[in-house]
Amino acid sequence: MNYQAINFKNKLGLFNEQWSPKVIAEMNDYQFKVVKIQGDFVWHDHKDTDETFIVLEGSLRIDFRDGHVNLSEGEMYVVPKGIEHKPYAENEAKVLLIEPRGVVNTGEETGSQTAENDVWI
Repeated sequence: MNYQAINFKNKLGLFNEQWSPKVIAEMNDYQFKVVKIQGDFVWHDHKDTDETFIVLEGSLRIDFRDGHVNLSEGEMYVVPKGIEHKPYAENEAKVLLIEPRGVVNTGEETGSQTAENDVWI
């Protein structure tokens, strides 16, 4: 067996596109995904699952219909299932997402920011 740590910086250096999560590991039915984000995302929710955002570099704001949460490097937030939200980053942020396998980044919304699912790097 080859035991090797997963390096976030290394994985984030393998792609440039934004709003396109890349799977770096799985644990049971959950995937760990790295993503680069900048600008506004679409309003969406995930009806059947929570979604965890961990900021690795930069800062991120997650808007809700009734407020928002600001996240800095080294901070995390869990968006409860069914809660509509919209991530936003003024400057590029590098984020680790934790969510079940098969979750589409835009929930039931589809459009130009809907990423291909289950892409490994």
